[in-house]
Amino acid sequence: MSSASHLTSKPGSALTGTVRAPGDKSMSHRSMILGAMATGVTEVEGLLEGDDVLATARAAEAFGATVERLGSGKWRVTGKGGFESPASVIDCGNAGTGVRLLMGAAAGYPITATFDGDASLRGRPMGRVTDHLSRMGATFDWSGKAGLLPATLTGGSLKAIDHVQTVASAQVKSAILLAGLNAEGVTSVTEPEKSRDHTERMLRAFGAVVEVEEAGEGWVIRLKGGQPLTGTAVAVPGDPSSAAFPLAAGLIVPGSSVTVEGVMLNPLRTGLFDTWIEMGADLTIANRRESGGEEVGDITARHSALKGVVVPEERAASMIDEYPILAATAAFADGVTVMRGVGEMRVKESDRIRLMVDGLRACGVAVEEEPEGFLVTGGPVPGAATVHTAHDHRIAMSHLVLGLAAAAPVTVDEPDMIATSFPGFVEMMNGLGGALEAGND
Repeated sequence: MSSASHLTSKPGSALTGTVRAPGDKSMSHRSMILGAMATGVTEVEGLLEGDDVLATARAAEAFGATVERLGSGKWRVTGKGGFESPASVIDCGNAGTGVRLLMGAAAGYPITATFDGDASLRGRPMGRVTDHLSRMGATFDWSGKAGLLPATLTGGSLKAIDHVQTVASAQVKSAILLAGLNAEGVTSVTEPEKSRDHTERMLRAFGAVVEVEEAGEGWVIRLKGGQPLTGTAVAVPGDPSSAAFPLAAGLIVPGSSVTVEGVMLNPLRTGLFDTWIEMGADLTIANRRESGGEEVGDITARHSALKGVVVPEERAASMIDEYPILAATAAFADGVTVMRGVGEMRVKESDRIRLMVDGLRACGVAVEEEPEGFLVTGGPVPGAATVHTAHDHRIAMSHLVLGLAAAAPVTVDEPDMIATSFPGFVEMMNGLGGALEAGND
């Protein structure tokens, strides 16, 4: 697929079968970073071997850890209890999560490191993280425009800060907490709603003490500096953000029934599933169990008559990456689905609000764009469109799923980027009965 210039999904038969979700991307990034910061051996099972996570694995090695692939999804990280200055530029590829968390981790050590990425990552704002790391004492030298990669970080001698977020962001919170591990004093982050909490959970697994408590209208997370991390075993469950794509196809393609096994059910990651159920989705969860400190389960989605809903704005933090696929399913719902309070979508791999609005309109869907959100009016979807993805994997996969239930095929450009988060996506969807075909101009 990497050599193809476009990918087309064609409507056709029902999708049926059982598949397993790829490893959770958030936990995969963190397992590499925390393993490199820790002393000793970290054994990882279920790692997502997508381009983004592999870039983070290479970065962990550049910072002095020994990183070994033992088998499919099985990795070993041997850390030295800190980062060393890398010999070359840290190329994070397209990994926004990777670079922001690595900056936070590296800021606490007396080292110098230059971070860079691909053209897409170079256009994404880093100031939302680096401004706070600078407050703690790190310095950044920007090669071009301030706040945009490439950037050279000089770390060490950090002071703890108390940071209050106006919009919950797991990336910002995590970068500050990772820096706080090696800062003088107690670092705190207050957020208006809980964002995904993998960093807090995993820090505890590596031996750190992290306090979380309700505070007024929000939540405060506290971490005392100077805490050492010790290597541990990490079992990475299936990624709910990736499971969303085959499940969405199950909901919108007539006659379909799709089961995805081993999906993480962390309550801060299930906002999409809650929303689908409110829309009338036939979505069931079976075989609930624990894996890697997280609840997991097997989710089955059957073709459903969906209805439009107003998505609670406070749910945004728990499903910010899932709004594109929610919008694709909303295109087939009866009525209007209102998605507001999602301005952060504009600073992801692309301006996801703009691209979803443009893509859905190209497919014949009625969409209203707002500065901090968008509204989708559902109904029959004509399709018969070519969608520009701006090299964004979630935009591509969302429109490909939509194409499976549209009246006519939907084509996306730049399909190679799907490998950043979901290697094997095309094979999985076609194995369920979908018709996704690669082509060249």
